[in-house]
Amino acid sequence: MSVPSNFLTATETVALVKSGALTVTQVALDHLARYDARDPTIHAWAYLNRDLILSEAKRLDAIPPEERGPLHGVMLGVKDMIHTKDMPTQHNSPIYIDHHPHVDAGPVAVCRAAGALIYGKTHTTEFASTIVGPPARNAWDPRRTPGGSSSGSGAAVGDWQCHFAFGTQTGGSTIRPGSYNGIFAMKPTWGAISREGLKIYSVTLDTLGLYARSVADLQLLCKVFQLADDIPPPTVPKPLSESTFAYIKTDQWDARDGPSPELLAAWDKSKALLVAAGAKVIDVDLPAEFDRIQGHRNIHIMNGEGRVNFLAEYMIGKDKMHESLVGHVENTKNITRRQQLDAYDTVAALRPVFDKIASQYDAVITPSVPAQAPMGIESTGDARFCGMWTALHVPCVNVPGFASDEGAPIGLTLIGPRYEDERLLSVSSQVAKAWLNADKEKYLPFAAPAGVEHSTA
Repeated sequence: MSVPSNFLTATETVALVKSGALTVTQVALDHLARYDARDPTIHAWAYLNRDLILSEAKRLDAIPPEERGPLHGVMLGVKDMIHTKDMPTQHNSPIYIDHHPHVDAGPVAVCRAAGALIYGKTHTTEFASTIVGPPARNAWDPRRTPGGSSSGSGAAVGDWQCHFAFGTQTGGSTIRPGSYNGIFAMKPTWGAISREGLKIYSVTLDTLGLYARSVADLQLLCKVFQLADDIPPPTVPKPLSESTFAYIKTDQWDARDGPSPELLAAWDKSKALLVAAGAKVIDVDLPAEFDRIQGHRNIHIMNGEGRVNFLAEYMIGKDKMHESLVGHVENTKNITRRQQLDAYDTVAALRPVFDKIASQYDAVITPSVPAQAPMGIESTGDARFCGMWTALHVPCVNVPGFASDEGAPIGLTLIGPRYEDERLLSVSSQVAKAWLNADKEKYLPFAAPAGVEHSTA
């Protein structure tokens, strides 16, 4: 091989291990070498045990070929608020220092059974529920935040330190780090993947998130999780020349400081690239009632449910919790149950309305973030463009390819109706071919071997 195996995609790795050209042990050693070289800069990992990794690699190499699963040989990072039976789950909280649940969360168990090597635990904000950044840094520019709350997961995949990583999303905690770190990120349809063994912030919003370096890798993961549409997409993806896309800015476009120059540039260039490929692009405004979603999600649903889901930690160690989480339990915003019910009913009624709108197009395209990753790691950035889609329970895919004039990545999000995850990924694979490396000349210098592309379709 011309480059170390950690620079391969998951699908490439699985194929090479299956053919006998690679061993899982060699894949693990290549990833550990990358960790040794980059961890002092990126700090993606909350827990990593070299001996455990090599022991697991040896065990996987000993499995007969006919008994190997579809993820055999890939390295999976797990956000440190998701249970793992052989590693601590600490939630970036002093309440849970060196906490060992000794059980795998549902998604971890699925991937372990499918042959993935559970590589380590990635840094998260406290309980995946604040915007205070953990030690992780951006994969492209360590001066910047990697986003959050899935901070370490986005950074680890972006920095070629693991093939896949799990995040979670209550607002924008999967899509935002995907954009900031220049990688593919997927928030599947709410409820499509088990949340058993994940710390819950909002039962109505929380969704397992997936990070990878190619659409094919996301498709591989979704197949393992049995995310199957009622009507499967065609084996050969629909070409862009026969596709129609709705560009939706949402009411958040002009919120706060408005869209950044880099978002405006990515917005316009992405349209031009799709049109050049023969696609039809339409600007669409959502009905006015959708403007209520952001306030309902942020205040009445998320805070109201945080009041319930952080009560145990409040009772155990209130003095060790971030003040915003204490505020949820103490209901400092004075959210009434009637307001919470109104939010539930309003948003629920809009879900089928949006499904009908989205079903008219091959995908809806919307911003992932308002701007490039901010300087510093004290805050994880602005997720205002993601909250609506999380509340609507629809599948979302961040597709990278664009960059600011400062060389920092920025992506855009593709969205489809609920439970059309397979079709959305098929469409994303074609869009990625048009967008990837569109701003390659802008990207900051990055520590990768010559010829290694950061993202592939």
